[in-house]
Amino acid sequence: MWDNFLFNVEYGIYHVLDINAYDHVLFLIVLTVPYLFKNWKRVLLLVTTFTVGHTLSLILASYGVVNVNGQLVEFLIPVSILVVALFNVFTAGKGAQKERVGVLFFSTLFFGLIHGLGFAREFRMLVGGSDNKLITLVEFALGIEIAQVIVVFLVLFLGYIMQTIFRFSKRDWIMVISAIVVGLVIPMILQSDFIA
Repeated sequence: MWDNFLFNVEYGIYHVLDINAYDHVLFLIVLTVPYLFKNWKRVLLLVTTFTVGHTLSLILASYGVVNVNGQLVEFLIPVSILVVALFNVFTAGKGAQKERVGVLFFSTLFFGLIHGLGFAREFRMLVGGSDNKLITLVEFALGIEIAQVIVVFLVLFLGYIMQTIFRFSKRDWIMVISAIVVGLVIPMILQSDFIA
């Protein structure tokens, strides 16, 4: 039982931190980059909202309530990253992350639902014909959450170093990181089987 628990948690961690499937990390980067350590409550709330979204869609997909075209999901995931990255670029230094709380949290929940559908295929392979889907799902989601906390901490820590030691302005830091992410996701969108 303990071995199963560790395997499922590790699988969730690996799924987020897999170097060949870095879309989830890119989303977390653009979600977190506008904030500092002092904003940890807001960041925690955003990441938790994202987790609620993808866990909900993962549950619905696992139990066959929702079935969405995999190619569409693989197309929408980089689109969701692009939307948040562009939001950052156009609002950097304008305090938009503080003002539009409702829009930001709603969009994070929505994008979480999309990313959860991306996890669903991976999760189905994990559970196979298992009777303990819910327990496995909770363990898998725990692994995902641990990996997300690691990524968020690293983004906040890197932002702290760049803005205090290297004297990047907050606006420039947000712009540079978000622009890099835009450059990474555009090819992902263009190479998607959905539009090919």
